[in-house]
Order: sequence, then structure tokens, then C-alpha cells
Amino acid sequence: MKNKISIIGVPMDLGQSRRGVDMGPSAMRYAGAIEKLEELDYQIHDLGDIPINRPDKPTTDNSSNLKNLAQVVEANQKLAEMVDKEIEKRHFPLIFGGDHSIAIGSLAGISKHYENLGVIWYDAHGDLNSGETSPSGNIHGMPLAVSLGIGHEKLTNILGFAPKIKPENIVIIGARSLDPGERELIRDRGIKVYTMHELDRMGMPKVMEETISYLKERTDGVHLSLDLDGLDPSEAPGVGTPVIGGITYRESHLAMEMLEESKLLTSAEFVEVNPILDEKNKTATVAVGLMGSLFGEKLK
Repeated sequence: MKNKISIIGVPMDLGQSRRGVDMGPSAMRYAGAIEKLEELDYQIHDLGDIPINRPDKPTTDNSSNLKNLAQVVEANQKLAEMVDKEIEKRHFPLIFGGDHSIAIGSLAGISKHYENLGVIWYDAHGDLNSGETSPSGNIHGMPLAVSLGIGHEKLTNILGFAPKIKPENIVIIGARSLDPGERELIRDRGIKVYTMHELDRMGMPKVMEETISYLKERTDGVHLSLDLDGLDPSEAPGVGTPVIGGITYRESHLAMEMLEESKLLTSAEFVEVNPILDEKNKTATVAVGLMGSLFGEKLK
């Protein structure tokens, strides 16, 4: 399956409030993502970008406080259907965002094919908010909660089933900015989290060894959802919600290399690359470098 990679771009910027992240898929292509993967002997099927219907001005759903709800639902429905078809063809789905709200569609399409889908959430944030707990109403802070079946039914019910994943099959890596409602949910549901505190104390090799061992025991497929703000802003400045004190470039490469060696991954997405906030496409270039390590690029 991993020999054939289907790339799907989702130029979504409606899950948050800073313009420019819709150019993320183009920035990663421009930084050489397809050429990099072709050099590693993969067959690449670039399916282009999903069209996003933009409202004339941002909308807020009166009953739920969610911003641009209808458009986010529509885009994620399209993405879920595309991902579903590519997995049926036995292609590896590789999704380029766009803001992190697109993980709602990714996980909907992928989880249809697995009994116990594992998720590695590589991110400074938990993305476990709902309309009730979100300080902003931005849906890009909600995709993991939505995939657990928590949140607005139009989001949780994409493809007609919920939940998409189980809390015990999630590992969050790199967290350093969690809202009170997210902390409570993590405790209540027993979600495994390696904060920057654990990463600093244990080191990335130990964190990845434990993550791989933990997921290998309980899952039949693993999706990587990598938000570039998981890295420190000095390494990946082009993100909408940077949080200092993040994962280093080298630690991230090591994490990707260890995932590749584990042969656990069955799908992946790279999100929140915003070239408007970037320095000479540095963040997209970092994303492409990490893809190289994830798909087997070695230094020797």
C-alpha cells in the first residue's frame, strides 16, 4: 500500500482566523514534496486540491458559536470521500493542509477501514475543544474531539458514523498549550500525552519507542497528524498559532525515521503551513524534509 501515495491538498483556512494557511498545500508542493517522494521510488498520484467554498465574510453558527461551520463540514465531507476511495485502491493517503480542521475529514475517511485506528497527534495543542470549551469558536482547535464523537453532530457525523477513533488509541506528542477543558478531557478519557516536559526529561528516542510499542499492541493502522506548530517557531515560523519551547528539527527527523522503521503508519497529513507568516518558505521546506524521513530517506 505504501508504494503508491495519493496526495490530496486541502486549501482550508476557515477553521481559524489568520489568512494564508490555504496556501499551505501549494507551498509544500513548491518546496519539492512530490520530487522528494519520487526520488524515494514511490508512485505519486497528486489529486490536486479540494475546492473550498468561501463565504463572503466569516460566519458564526448562532447555536454553537462555531465559525464557518457549513463550509468546514462541506470540505471535510469531500476530503473523507476522497480518502476513502484512495484507501480502497490500496494507496497511502498523504494530505496537505490547510488548517488542522481538515483532520476531521482525514480521520473520517481513514477510520472507515480500521477497527482500531491509532492516531499520533504531533502538535503543540490538543485540539480537543468543543463549542462549549473553545475560547475562540475556531474549528481547527476541535478535530481530535470531533473524531472522538464530541462536538457538533454535523462534524462528528461525517460519513454517517461516530466516533471515528477511541481515546485509548491516541498519542499526543509535543503538547505545551492545553486549555482547561482539554486537560479535563485528557484526564477523563485517559488519553496518552507526551508534553514537552516529558520530551525534555525522557528524550525523543524513548518517547517514540513507547509510542510505537503502545500503538503496535492495540491498533490495526496508524495515522500521523503532524501540525508544524509542534516544532519550535524558530524552526517552523510559518504557523498560525506558534508556541515557543517546541520540538527541534532534529528531534522531529528522528521521530519520523523511527516511525518509518516501525512500518506502523498507514496514512499521514501535514497541516498549518502558512507561507504568509513564513520566512522564505522555510516551514514548507521543513515539512518536506520531514516527509523525506517519514518515507525512508537516509543520510547514508
